Amino acid sequence: MQTTPTLNPTADQTFEIEGTGAYDFRKIRDKARRLQREGAVEKACELRFQAFQRLYELLPDEEETILEWRHANTQAALEILYQSAVDHFLIGDYEMSAALVEMLLTHDPEDHLESIELLGFVYLEMEEYDSFDEIVNDLSDKSPAREILLLWQAFRREGRLPEGEVVRLKSRFAPWHAEFTADLHPADEAYLKAIESERPTPQAQARELWLRTETLWERHPDFIEALRRTR
Repeated sequence: MQTTPTLNPTADQTFEIEGTGAYDFRKIRDKARRLQREGAVEKACELRFQAFQRLYELLPDEEETILEWRHANTQAALEILYQSAVDHFLIGDYEMSAALVEMLLTHDPEDHLESIELLGFVYLEMEEYDSFDEIVNDLSDKSPAREILLLWQAFRREGRLPEGEVVRLKSRFAPWHAEFTADLHPADEAYLKAIESERPTPQAQARELWLRTETLWERHPDFIEALRRTR
């Protein structure tokens, strides 16, 4: 079976990845998802990381290579790159997680996967405050993750929560304030049904953000305690 991949240029000055076997990123993405659902998390993570390594070797170092999001196999490659960044984030390998997201943003500057939010959490955890300052304006004002990030960066830098940001979180993003100050965050059947629905509720989205970042709050319970005092 032919496995040699090709980078095909498009009229929009982007590139599409064509390939089979080890470069059929759609099949790899779907297999990794299936393994994860079956509880084989380590195998899923390794599959994604191996795919990232092949993608890294495929893309040229010195040329700008914007990957075409609308092409199915290319989109899957970008999704694998993001998911591998999440994998490394969850095990505390923040430097690798940051490197993967930075690579993703280089090849998908429109950031279809909103990976810049993950990069914000990683930069703050690494105390890379200058790097955080460089990306903070790229975070959407409509994003509750941005509010959590602004609160956490102030708390890490100054040891306190800015009153204006607390008021904004409570008023504009009340479900996220409720979730991040709650005592329990069960990933129960009701949550799973809500988050997997066509239109997840704000409450389900708030719990998803908590669960995605929970590893940080286990390391920094003082921030969550400070938030809880604003209830």
